[in-house]
Amino acid sequence: MAYRRLVSLLSRRREWAPHFQTPQRVHGKTVCKHPTHHPARNQKLLHTGRPVMTMMKLLSVDELFAKRSLQEHLKKVEKEYNECLQAVTYSATDDECSEDELKEKRTKVSLLAPLIQSIRELDKKQQEITETEMLLKDDDAALRELAELERESCLRDIQDLRQKVLELLIPEEEADMSDLVLEVTAGVGGQEAMLFTAEMFDMYEGFARYHGWSFDVLEHMSSDLGGLRHASASISGSQSYKKMKFEAGVHRVQRVPKTEKQGRTHTSTMTVAVLPQPTEISFTINPKDLRIETTRASGAGGQHVNTTDSAVRIVHLPTGLVAECQQERSQLKNREKAMKSLRAKLYSMKLEEETSKRYNQRKVQIGTKGRSEKIRTYNYAQDRITDHRISMTVHDVRSFLLGEDLLNEMNSSLQEFSNQEALMELLEEGNQAEP
Repeated sequence: MAYRRLVSLLSRRREWAPHFQTPQRVHGKTVCKHPTHHPARNQKLLHTGRPVMTMMKLLSVDELFAKRSLQEHLKKVEKEYNECLQAVTYSATDDECSEDELKEKRTKVSLLAPLIQSIRELDKKQQEITETEMLLKDDDAALRELAELERESCLRDIQDLRQKVLELLIPEEEADMSDLVLEVTAGVGGQEAMLFTAEMFDMYEGFARYHGWSFDVLEHMSSDLGGLRHASASISGSQSYKKMKFEAGVHRVQRVPKTEKQGRTHTSTMTVAVLPQPTEISFTINPKDLRIETTRASGAGGQHVNTTDSAVRIVHLPTGLVAECQQERSQLKNREKAMKSLRAKLYSMKLEEETSKRYNQRKVQIGTKGRSEKIRTYNYAQDRITDHRISMTVHDVRSFLLGEDLLNEMNSSLQEFSNQEALMELLEEGNQAEP
């Protein structure tokens, strides 16, 4: 085996660049570090401080793979895959499995195939690096140099494959591929809370624009000073719910309000609800369960809006949930938007019932449960935003409220913690299932 590695290295000797850059792993991505590299002047300050609440440490890929529970789980998954594959392969001559059981096993084989392929590629790479390390002891200096370069390449491949295995292990959330309905509501703080709510609504519109999603306003109840009492919007686009779900909860702002004459800092709050929007196929509503009312729209909007029965109010009788819309001139369009909002509320209620037991210990993924406690603070005096779930602090409030890079970085970190929690939960369940 070592001889084959030797031949392979010699044949590739001319392919190596004279000055090889050693890559480093930064937040799961491979970057090449060059001695002449200088950080950009406008580099954003991003750090994680001491946790506000007790929570797990974010482990590296290597630390996760060093866990015995993970290795045992991978072996268990591979064994399960082999058993299902064997049952499917010999189904023609074996009458032990029913048609439903065979269908279930075929589905499992299909779902596990990408994970098993990655696990086997990882095993192969680890074998390669073992063989390459044997060549590092060779007397030929040139060969040792080539072996070292090959070793670095194998290490990068192993790191990438490990990351891929972890991603494939984490179970997909049912709603992650859904679109969503966003709701923002002013909390404690009067007019200042309403002004902050308007800024947050604008921030999420910017975040949708940043990702190329559509942002369709469903409700918009303004205050006298230009703030928002309540607003909702339908957001559609690739992974929109997956990236927005961590925004659900109470957001707190600490700043000197425009209405404050003595320069005192006030604390205000607003709440965000992120409701997954189901498809027509996955969720249906019985029309007999609805009471639909039409009224004249209130507020600014012109003669036509205020003199016709264009506003629509839909009540879901079994649950008492209400959805309203008066944004459009057309009663038909308002009805469509109100139905979209109602469907999202009902689906969210159904989803929470199904998953409440599973996620009752989760700290990061708060879903619609997070409205009872603050998840993030926006402090203008210190020019910082702190997410209390992972104790992550970002500086530059104004840039954050644009809904671009900084908000995206915050959401990516929340996703990392959530993924690790899901993985640990999966391994725990596996241990408990063992006899």
